[in-house]
Amino acid sequence: MITLQDVKNNPTVDSYIRNGNRFLGVMGFTEHSYRHVNLVSSIARNILERLGHSGRDAELAAIAGYLHDIGNVVSRSHHGISGALIALSALQEMGMPPDEIAKVISAIANHEEEYGQPINVVSAALILADKSDVHRSRVRNPDFATFDIHDRVNYAVEHSFLWVHEDRRAITLELTIDIEICPVMEYFEIFLSRMSLCRRAANFLNSNFELVINGAKLL
Repeated sequence: MITLQDVKNNPTVDSYIRNGNRFLGVMGFTEHSYRHVNLVSSIARNILERLGHSGRDAELAAIAGYLHDIGNVVSRSHHGISGALIALSALQEMGMPPDEIAKVISAIANHEEEYGQPINVVSAALILADKSDVHRSRVRNPDFATFDIHDRVNYAVEHSFLWVHEDRRAITLELTIDIEICPVMEYFEIFLSRMSLCRRAANFLNSNFELVINGAKLL
């Protein structure tokens, strides 16, 4: 069976992830490098393991997490769709069974809030893992004076962690935000659609989604 390590060792996958992140940097987008894809991969695996899903589905979630932004090598626009097609080709060449490929590419294609939906447990875990990675370390613009709202919101987040409470079937995104940089309302202005998608993903996993900002439970 194809593992996450097999995917990481694939030179084509490696090139596309590196170049996709570089292209986004040229356009001023936040970091989408190894740090991001490895973190999303790890969180997606952890979600399914903690909620009692099969080890293989957890491995597929880790693979989807690692590959989810590979479409940025083509374009930021609809990168979920282009990424799914790139992953399809790579995983076919590596010999992954079609039923497993279907889970991975559908998760990749559905991870963006503009058009994504949790349609299997792999996709639900990927959505939650990806949308929980908001942090100032992702901002690449060195000039605070020229920050757009996305830069400002990410830069304001000093701490983020996704908790999985299997005992009460709850998934909690805990954030610490510097409200001098970004008021909590501004966070919601940018990320409300993301939080709505996270709620649907958690519900698909028979869990509730919770949002805690600066110690206050908001969802």
